[in-house]
Amino acid sequence: MEQVQAGAAQAPLPVPRRGPLQHIGRQAAAGARRVIAFLAFVGQVALAALGLLRHPGRFRPRAVLREIELGGFDALPIIGLTSFLIGVVIAYQGADQLKFYGANIFVVELVGYAMLREFAPLISAIIIAGRSGSAYAAQIGTMVVTEEIDAMRTIGIDPLERLVVPKVIALAVSLPLLTVFADITGVLGGMVMASSQLDIGFAEFLDRFGRVMQGTALLIGVGKAFVFAFIIVLVGCFQGFRTQGSADSVGRQTTLSVVQAIFLVIVVDALFSIAFNVLDL
Repeated sequence: MEQVQAGAAQAPLPVPRRGPLQHIGRQAAAGARRVIAFLAFVGQVALAALGLLRHPGRFRPRAVLREIELGGFDALPIIGLTSFLIGVVIAYQGADQLKFYGANIFVVELVGYAMLREFAPLISAIIIAGRSGSAYAAQIGTMVVTEEIDAMRTIGIDPLERLVVPKVIALAVSLPLLTVFADITGVLGGMVMASSQLDIGFAEFLDRFGRVMQGTALLIGVGKAFVFAFIIVLVGCFQGFRTQGSADSVGRQTTLSVVQAIFLVIVVDALFSIAFNVLDL
């Protein structure tokens, strides 16, 4: 009895603290689980799309058109303005150096290749990730919290088929078109700055642009935008479905969707640059 009382009087044993390696290991394991879950989600979306191909009567074109309007048409003003200003900045930054070497006319190549290959698809994707990707995550997350997703499954409606596939189709159509629009406005911004800083008229700019720019530059940018569209939609919807029963969770998953989509877009853009360098494109 005395031994029991003596043991009870002793201070509780300290909880062992996690070391830095243990913390890194736990974070790596959690990251691996998230990657596996995302890949499984991509596979489920692909199966849902195949199901629509087998049963085209379940396809809802109105939903796709509505998503194109929200994710594409409504984004034209902000993408046009941003691309125009980027074209102005590119031409302005190159103007001093080009004037120093007496190579004013090469501002056409500078603006053309920078906008068509890199800035137009990248900026369009980043804006859409912040604008539409967050909306996808918030919409689906709210439906998870209000148990609408469970209700859809109960009555036999596939949420992926009804919510995700139309968004994928819509953004795969609208983001490349937005990129072409960004190309036009960005080149227009470069033309305005070249006219004011380098005394290159619009006609001269467009004449050289038509002669020196290759169609591959436009196709590369549009192809990037097509891939970026899948990344934005899949990440946004994936984070929306991972919402867990509270308004705070909706906000966290929405923030994660934007951060991860922009990060993956930049990583994939860098991989494209490496691949194009290897292929000499």
